[in-house]
Amino acid sequence: MSGFWSGWVMFLVVLNLGISLFLFVWGQRVEIPTLEDGTSGHAWAHGVLREGVRRLPTWWVVFSSAMFVGAFGYLLLYPGFGSFTGLLEWSSEEKWERETAANNAKLEPVLQSLLAINLEETRPRDAAAVIGGRLYQDNCAACHGSAAAGNQALGAPSLTDADWVYGGDPETVQKSILDGRHGVMPPWGAALGPEGVVDLVAYVMSLSGREMPTTWVEAGRARYASMCVACHGMDGRGVPQLGAPNLTDNVWLYGGDFASIATSIRDGRSGVMPAWRGRLSEEEARAITAWLYANSVRESR
Repeated sequence: MSGFWSGWVMFLVVLNLGISLFLFVWGQRVEIPTLEDGTSGHAWAHGVLREGVRRLPTWWVVFSSAMFVGAFGYLLLYPGFGSFTGLLEWSSEEKWERETAANNAKLEPVLQSLLAINLEETRPRDAAAVIGGRLYQDNCAACHGSAAAGNQALGAPSLTDADWVYGGDPETVQKSILDGRHGVMPPWGAALGPEGVVDLVAYVMSLSGREMPTTWVEAGRARYASMCVACHGMDGRGVPQLGAPNLTDNVWLYGGDFASIATSIRDGRSGVMPAWRGRLSEEEARAITAWLYANSVRESR
């Protein structure tokens, strides 16, 4: 804290406590003029209600005095008076660092034990999954949801199904968590035109078994072969190395209705999974992976 702000805080503290203490002492010594009946002369309801003048209750005076002693004692022992650190030299930062270090000392052996387990056999009640669940809620739930069901509006995929864009083996999942991903679907609207977009949407939807007009599907098949094969493959099952999703499993990151797919093809998509290596250790990423395996569909990884 700079000298100016330290002085400003000290000024405010002295001003507030000084005024409060003055009013507290003065309120007990001041003589308020009263009438013979002990009232101040203020009356309401045609004289039915009259303002009385009484001394402050003893319990209130004692309690308030104790509060003033506590306030001055706090400023003496703890930080709060400008840059003065207090006689105890206590700080919330130091306390946080000390408690974090103690917690990490307890957690480290537990996280190290995760290196020896088979993540693909993790069950929801296993220690690894319990720890991973806590870490997931703290770091991942904002985008993927508390139950890991995903969020189409954010382009955050469900983590509970069998669909993994970049691959679902433990090493690949941990790499996605630690190093992030950046998936780009280029816009094809200008090259395809409105009719071409409709044809291609029909063909893509037919890959997952949905009924579409035959003429649209056949026209879309030719467009797919010339524009989409390089990333999504001849059979439409995607290429994990490129982050190109499978188009045959009826799982859609941005929505599987006709309009949503048309938007993806026409305008493109750009999805970013941020890298968490600066925040999470490899052991913590492994714990999150254990939780995901314990709570996701166990097939087609």
